[in-house]
Amino acid sequence: MKFRPLHDRVVVRRIEAEEKTAGGIIIPDTAKEKPQEGEVVAVGPGARDESGKIAALDVKAGDRVLFGKWSGTEVRIDGQDLLIMKESDIMGIVG
Repeated sequence: MKFRPLHDRVVVRRIEAEEKTAGGIIIPDTAKEKPQEGEVVAVGPGARDESGKIAALDVKAGDRVLFGKWSGTEVRIDGQDLLIMKESDIMGIVG
């Protein structure tokens, strides 16, 4: 990828949800909600604190994360639909 996020920004690729419910009902595309889980593609170097030192981010490329429904800015880079968000928009890492 030819994109490097700055400061405390993170690039995330959405992970598509299952198309069937537990009971076997197939969910049509029009009824699906946007997934709130994704994989971190790239991270910035970190934000600067009050003393000017860079504080490293807690997430790294390859982590599976949960984020808010309306978090981030949707962009298209190298033919992929990605989200760019601040690390604070990420709720947690899925282990």
